[in-house]
Amino acid sequence: MAARTDTELVFGGTAARVHGPGEELLGRTAESDEIDDRLRDPAGPRLLLVRGERGIGRTAFAHATAERLRTGGIAVLPVACVPGDGEHPQLLALRLVMALEEHRSAATKRTPTRKPAAEALSAMKHDDRPAMTEALAAALTRPTPTAVLVDDAHHADAESLALLDEVDFDRVPAGIRLIVTAAQHTAPAGPSPSPLPLPLPSPSSGSGSGSGSGSGSGSSQAMDRLAHNRSAHTIALPRLTLEYATAMVAQRLRSAPDADLMRRLHELSRGIPGALDALLAEWTAQDAIRTADGHAFLGTGAPVPLLPDHDRYVTALRALEEPCGTVATALSILWPLGRPAEALVASSTGLPAESVTDGIRTLIDEGVLDELPGQNAASPSRGWMFRLPLLAHTVRERVGPVKRSHLSAAAVEALWAGGAAQDPPALPLLEEADAQTYLPDRIADAGFLVDRDRAVTELTAAARSLYPDLERRGMLRWHLGAVRLIEEQYDRDLAILRSGQAASGCGDNRTARTAAEWLVCGPAEGLDPQAVHEAATLLVASAAAEQDWQALSRMGTALWWEGLPLSAMATVSGRVQALWQLEKWQEALTLMLQTERVWQASPVSRALLGLFRRVAEYVLGRPDRFTRALALPEEPDLDPRKAFAFNIATFDVLLGIGDLRAAANLLSTRKMNLELLPQHNRFLWHHLNGQWDEALALARRLLVNGGVLNVVPGHHLLPARTAAILLAQGRPTSADRLISSVRGQVNGPLEHILDHAEAEILRTLGELGRAEEVLRRGLRAADERGSFYGTDELLASLAEVHAEAGHPDRATACLARLERTAEQMNSGRTRLLYLLTSGKILDPDSSEAHKSEAHKHLSEAVDLARSRSQPFETAVTLLAAVRANAGPATLLHEAYEHFGEMGATLWRFHTRTAMREAGLTVPGRSQATAENEHLLATLLAEGLTNRQIAGVLRLSEDAVANRLSRLFARTGMRSRTEVVTAVLKGTQITTNHH
Repeated sequence: MAARTDTELVFGGTAARVHGPGEELLGRTAESDEIDDRLRDPAGPRLLLVRGERGIGRTAFAHATAERLRTGGIAVLPVACVPGDGEHPQLLALRLVMALEEHRSAATKRTPTRKPAAEALSAMKHDDRPAMTEALAAALTRPTPTAVLVDDAHHADAESLALLDEVDFDRVPAGIRLIVTAAQHTAPAGPSPSPLPLPLPSPSSGSGSGSGSGSGSGSSQAMDRLAHNRSAHTIALPRLTLEYATAMVAQRLRSAPDADLMRRLHELSRGIPGALDALLAEWTAQDAIRTADGHAFLGTGAPVPLLPDHDRYVTALRALEEPCGTVATALSILWPLGRPAEALVASSTGLPAESVTDGIRTLIDEGVLDELPGQNAASPSRGWMFRLPLLAHTVRERVGPVKRSHLSAAAVEALWAGGAAQDPPALPLLEEADAQTYLPDRIADAGFLVDRDRAVTELTAAARSLYPDLERRGMLRWHLGAVRLIEEQYDRDLAILRSGQAASGCGDNRTARTAAEWLVCGPAEGLDPQAVHEAATLLVASAAAEQDWQALSRMGTALWWEGLPLSAMATVSGRVQALWQLEKWQEALTLMLQTERVWQASPVSRALLGLFRRVAEYVLGRPDRFTRALALPEEPDLDPRKAFAFNIATFDVLLGIGDLRAAANLLSTRKMNLELLPQHNRFLWHHLNGQWDEALALARRLLVNGGVLNVVPGHHLLPARTAAILLAQGRPTSADRLISSVRGQVNGPLEHILDHAEAEILRTLGELGRAEEVLRRGLRAADERGSFYGTDELLASLAEVHAEAGHPDRATACLARLERTAEQMNSGRTRLLYLLTSGKILDPDSSEAHKSEAHKHLSEAVDLARSRSQPFETAVTLLAAVRANAGPATLLHEAYEHFGEMGATLWRFHTRTAMREAGLTVPGRSQATAENEHLLATLLAEGLTNRQIAGVLRLSEDAVANRLSRLFARTGMRSRTEVVTAVLKGTQITTNHH
C-alpha cells in the first residue's frame, strides 16, 4: 500500500516544520477593513498610523494593505526606517521628498521646473528647517496619486516627524496618502491640552537610550504628537486571541495544534505574533513539536526554549544602557515579590535605589516590563512583570549559577522572614505569579545559601503536592534539589527513591531507572526493606516503560538478582514483574507458587503479586480468581497511591477484554475519577463507549510521546484499537502504517493483538490469503505461551476468512474452538463473538435446522450486544443480523445512526448499501452524497488504486471509475493529486469546493 506523505500516524509521529505565513493575515480582519475603508474614502484621513507593540505584526499588516492597493492599481512607495536613522535630523523628510518626486517624474514623464528633492537635500545639509518644511509640503501637495508606506517610523528622526505634523494636510490631494507604522509600547497618551510646539532633541541626544521606541525618546514623543494631528487616523493592532493564535499556528505548522500546545504557546507569547513565531522556531528546531495524523503536539517534558541572541526581544533589551540589563536580570527572578522587589534588586545588585527606579522606568518605556496597576486609581502600582513571559524565562535562565543562587536566596529569605515552615510567606506574591512553583523553585536555586533542613522539608512537601506533575512544572526538580541538600545516606536514599517515583509519575523513565538502579545496587545500611522492594519494582517498571525487553529478559532470571544486596521479597517481586511484563505467564505463576511464603509476608507484596497471579491465571484461561476479586473490597493496609495503581491495572484488564459494564462498576465502587486516570485508560474507555473523536485525540498524543503500550496484558491495545478506528473511517493505509511502526520488539511481549488488527486491514482490502497467514501466526504465538487473552478475536476473524474463502469445514473448526473458549472464559465479548460468527459463516445451502440455529444465535447476539452498551459492536451486530435475515430491516436505521455518531464512515457506507438492498430510504440524501464523496477522497488520499478501492467499497472497478468521474465533475477538481492535497489540508470535499 502506498504511504501517505504528510499526515502520518505512526509511533513517535513526525517532526514538525514551520512554514511561512499564508496569504490570509489572521486576526486582522477588522483592522484591514478599517484601513481599506479609510483609504477608499476621498474625504478620509491623509495620514494613517499603524501602531502596536514589538512583534505585533505592523510591517506584515502594512505590506498586506500595500499589496491590496497595488492590486487596485494604486502605486505604493516604500520607505523603510532602520536603527540609527534618529541620529540624522530631517533624514526621513528628505527621503519622503525624494520618493514622491521620483514617482511624480516617472508618472508624468516630464522634467519638473522646480526640484524639491535638490532643495530638500540642500536644506538637510544646511540644517535649514524652514526650507525642508517648504520642500516637504511641495512634494506632498503636487497631485500625483500614490500611497507612501513609511515602515518602522519609531526609528526615524524626531525632527522629520515634527515637520510632518506641521504639514497642512488639507492642501494634500485626496490621491496621496501616508501609511506610517511605528512601535507603541505604552498606552497611547490622551489629547494634548494645547498645541504647544514639541521640543526637539539636540543632534547629540539621538533617539534616546536604546532603540528610540520608548515614550521617553524624542521620536516617540513626536510620533505621539503626530497621532493627534487632526488629519491623522491611528489603527492599533491588538494581540491575537487564542482562537486566532490557534489559526496562525495551524497555518505555520500545517497541522491542527493540540489544546495543550496552544495553551503553552499563548501563555508564553501573550498572543503576540512575533513571539509565537519565535517559540515555534525554537521548539521545532529542538524537535519538541511532533505531528501525528495532521495534529501537532508538544513532547512530554519539552523545556521552554531560550530566545537566541539575534531575536528581536533579546536585541532590544541588550541595546538599552545600564543599569537596565542588570535590573532586568534581577527582576527576572524577583518580580513576583511585587513592589518590595525594587529594594531587593538594589540590595542584591549593589545599585543605588534611584538607579533601579530609573532602570525600571526605562524598561517600561521600552516595552520590556508592564507596570501592574493597583486595586484602584488612587492606589500605587502593585509591581512589575515582563510583558513577554518568554523573554522573562530567557533572561532568568541565562543568569549564571552563582548570581541565580544569591538572587533566589534573597527571595527565599524575604518570603521566610519571621515565620516557620508552615506559616504563610511574609510577602504575598503577585497574583500574576505562579504561587505553587515560585518559592520551591527559588529554594532549589538557592541551595546551600538558605536553611538546609527547612529547604528539604519545603521542597519535599511542594513536590508531593504537585504529583504526578505530567506537565513537569517542577516536582522532579524539587525532589532532586532536596537530594542534593541531604548529607546522611539513609535519608538521602529515601529522597532518591522519592525522586525516582516522581520521575516515573511524570514520564521521565530514564531518571526513574537511574534512581532505582542506584538503590538496588547499593542501598544504605538499615534502609527499610519496603523501600528497597519499591526500588526493585520501580527498576522493572521503568525498564518496561522504556521497552528494554532485553534487560527485562535478564531481570526475569535468578542469575541477574544474585549478588545484589536485596531481600528475598524484593528479588522475587522484581523477577515476577519482569516475567509479567514479558507476558511469560506460566513462568511467573510457577515462580509465585514456589515463593508464596516470601511474597505473602508483606501486605504490599501480597497485594501486588496477588494481582499478578489473578491476571496471569485469567490470561491462561482460568478466570475465576480474577472475577471473584472484582467483588472484594480493597486491601485495607494499602497506601492510597498503591491502591489506585492496582485499581488502574484491574480497570485496564476489564477494558482490554471489552467488559465496559464491569469497568464502569469498578470506577464507581472504588471512587475513581475518569479524568484522573492515565491517558491510555481513558483511550480504551472512549473507544468502547464509541467516543472516537476523544479516543483519537488521546491516541495521537500517546503515539507522539511514545506511550503506545498499555499495562499488561495486551501491551499493544492502543495501536490496535486506534488502527481499528482508522480502518472504520476508510483509512487502511494509515492503519497499516501504525501497526507496522510498533512491531518488531525483539524478546518483547506478544503481538497477536496487532496480528488481529493487521488481518482486518487485509480483509478490508480483499487479501484473504495474507489475512489467514497473519491470523494463524497470532494464534500460534498465543498458543506457545498458553494465552487465551485476545484469541477470541483471532478465532472469530479466522472463521470468517475461511468461510469467505470457501472453506466451510475450517470455518466450523474455528467456530468450535471459539465456542469452547467462550465457555471457559465466561466472557461477554467472547460469547458475543461466537454468536455473531456462527451467524456470519452460515452456508447458504445449509439445512433449515442450521439456518434456524444461526438466526437464533444472531437474535441472542443482538440482545447481548445491546446489553453491553458498546455502540460499535452493537451496530456491527445489527448489520449482521439483517444481512442474515435474522432481524427486521429496520434495525439498519439504528446501526446507521451508531456508525454516524462514531464517524465510522466506511461502515456507514456499507450500511447505506444494505438499506438500499432492503428497500429502505436512506435519510439525508445530500448528506449521504457528501459522505460518499468524502470517503472516496479519503481512500484516494490513502494511496489506494481503483482496484483496491473497489475491494474496500465492494464495488466493481467500473463503478469506482464512474464515481471518481462524478467526484471530479461536481467538485471542479481535475486530478487525484488535487483531491489528495485537499484531504491532507483538511479541506471538506463537497460539490461547492470550487
